Amino acid sequence: MRAVTIPEFGSADVLRVADVAVPEPGPGQISIDVEYAGANFAEVLYRRGVVDVPLPFVPGIEVAGRVRALGPDTAGPPVGTPVAALTIVDGGGYAEVAVTAAELVVPLDGLAPGTAAAVPSNSTTAFLVLDRAARIEPGESVLVHAAAGGVGSQLGQAARLLGAGRVVGTVGSPAKAEAALAFGYDDVVLRDAPLAERFDVVVDMVGGPARRASLDALAPMGRLVVMGNASGADDVGVPANELWFANKTVTGFNLAAFAAAFPAETGRALRRAVAAAASGDLRLSVAELPLADAAEAHRRIESGRTTGKLVLAV
Repeated sequence: MRAVTIPEFGSADVLRVADVAVPEPGPGQISIDVEYAGANFAEVLYRRGVVDVPLPFVPGIEVAGRVRALGPDTAGPPVGTPVAALTIVDGGGYAEVAVTAAELVVPLDGLAPGTAAAVPSNSTTAFLVLDRAARIEPGESVLVHAAAGGVGSQLGQAARLLGAGRVVGTVGSPAKAEAALAFGYDDVVLRDAPLAERFDVVVDMVGGPARRASLDALAPMGRLVVMGNASGADDVGVPANELWFANKTVTGFNLAAFAAAFPAETGRALRRAVAAAASGDLRLSVAELPLADAAEAHRRIESGRTTGKLVLAV
């Protein structure tokens, strides 16, 4: 089958379209004929070697397509069923066929596959981050960094669906503010601007100066969820005594690790996300490129100028 591979770590130019063996589902797994694959910053990290993966490696943490086969003794949607799936545990989404755990495969109910491919990673993450990691309560205030990006575009909307009282986003440039506002934020501010408000929940996938600002922006009993370091900055230390004296909490969330440890719970969140997208409760802004242009997708993501989500047509 045709797949995009990472033969060596490096820039986007290392990505190669290659013929690889078709994967077969084992017990508890389902294989999918992929129609679209989501493009994410996570795959950029794989390509750079930030995440230790065996080479050559087929990246791709989410797909939409049709069920190809069920593994031995596996319950799941019948062959031919349109589905969305998380392939984040072992990768493999940038290919004509992908395999993943049956719990991470969800039937589609009228949602087009090109849109559905944008749901499994970012939208599922949004619900899990706010509900499971931040433990958001009705009426609480939420601050989201990188509000116009793939996951940022979903976090503001998910916060609203979970009962948040006020949702504010930050963006890296004025050009992104209008896009972020369209995703349901009450206000959008530049990331470098001082924050006068204090928030019950702050979600930071940027790191660096934004992480320190996030800690300062927490209200008493506020929770900071760390879920990325898109800036590539050095790690920011958090003094434990500061948390103690100020009644603050810092927690982390990583979808790959969570899905590996809690596949059934991840599957429930994925079903919730797909249903919200199908009903229109979650708005998605999706741009499409052919699979062979995966390197261009990575360049756009790394540029920091993208809004919404990129998907690859397989």
